[in-house]
Amino acid sequence: MASSPTPAFLRLAAHPLRWRLLSELAASDYRVRELVGLVGEPQNLVSYHLRLLRDGGLVSARRSTHDARDSYYHLDLARCADALAAAANALHPALAPLLPGSPSASLPARPPRVLFACTGNSARSPIAEALLRHRTGGRVEAVSAGSHPRPRLHPEAVAVLSERYGIDVGDRRPRHLDTVTGHRFDYVISLCDKVREVFPDFPGHPRRLHWSIPEPATGAGFVRTAEEIEARVHHLLPILTSSQEVPS
Repeated sequence: MASSPTPAFLRLAAHPLRWRLLSELAASDYRVRELVGLVGEPQNLVSYHLRLLRDGGLVSARRSTHDARDSYYHLDLARCADALAAAANALHPALAPLLPGSPSASLPARPPRVLFACTGNSARSPIAEALLRHRTGGRVEAVSAGSHPRPRLHPEAVAVLSERYGIDVGDRRPRHLDTVTGHRFDYVISLCDKVREVFPDFPGHPRRLHWSIPEPATGAGFVRTAEEIEARVHHLLPILTSSQEVPS
């Protein structure tokens, strides 16, 4: 009997350099030059393999809102999970259900502390803070702040959290990054390209991650932004609940 073709995900991920790129992007969004430094390979080679990963639908690129000459690369973890399940099923149907379908509910004895930041602290970062608190029942200490905080939360952000997730943030006000400088966090996560460039240092060497998410402009845009942040929070939870280090 003829063997079935190797699943596309395995063909892509099996290459050592592509696996390293996937591992780096599993933790954070990066620009090409940053990936070049992380994997220690020439830019033309890194760009070539990134193109293959993009063609395979595993990686996407988004223009930086800080400098449009730059692009941030993002790994679609949900698509990777589907591809891994399909590859397991292709080998033997009994294997697919063995893949974890949801993050562990257990958390370390000391609650992890996570800071989210965007420029205005009026939409993206407070949405992330609210969703992480909601998903963990408050067992993660989530905080958000901005480099140039707006006077109030965007009403569309308040509405989408209330209507789609049942979370009330109507009494919350944006805060400046200065109000949390000097505090200790386990993870500091920038959600916009501009604030990433002005992120202050924090004591204790927290893990810095970047989620390159454009500022929403319309009602539908806020829904899409909340959905993307919810997906990223979902994939952050196993990192927070695991004793293992995030890939560096």
